[in-house]
Amino acid sequence: MDEEQSVYILLTNTGTLFTRMIGLYTKAPYNHASISFDRELNELYSFGRKQPNNPLNGGFVKENIQTGTYNKYPNTTCVIYELKVTPREVDKMKRVLHIFIRSSQKYGYNLLGIIGVAIQEPVEFSNSYFCSQFVAEILHRSGIKLWSKLPALVTPEDLRSSERLRLVYEGKLSEYEPEAM
Repeated sequence: MDEEQSVYILLTNTGTLFTRMIGLYTKAPYNHASISFDRELNELYSFGRKQPNNPLNGGFVKENIQTGTYNKYPNTTCVIYELKVTPREVDKMKRVLHIFIRSSQKYGYNLLGIIGVAIQEPVEFSNSYFCSQFVAEILHRSGIKLWSKLPALVTPEDLRSSERLRLVYEGKLSEYEPEAM
């Protein structure tokens, strides 16, 4: 059997107006999801704000926990989960991710998809995702089935409730120390 590897799912709450509005509906503590291939969260990807000051300009983003949106919102709270996977699954996920990276400019934010989640009707566009849909899509296209629903209906709360994810850290994102884990 191949040695297991880990990928990390970061769920955050920046406290922005947008996340507070989503939170009023979801009642969930975290309303943004990202995926990383390292415990330090250096390779962190999602769909969200392209610029910290403009919530309307969204799309595929490589996030940085020290700069950008997370730096603008230093009181961001988070949970970090570890998902054990095979090296083959990691390779598949990275291949899917590189499709997004190579064509990052053509992707937009699927705002209507969030409404679709609320009414339990998937709203999908070929080049448009919201954060948890993107994370679920990476997993789904890699053969990792954590839910019996379409990626376009997966929420950060669904990620949080998956039995395959192991809690690594909960607290302020600015206080996360991967070496201590």
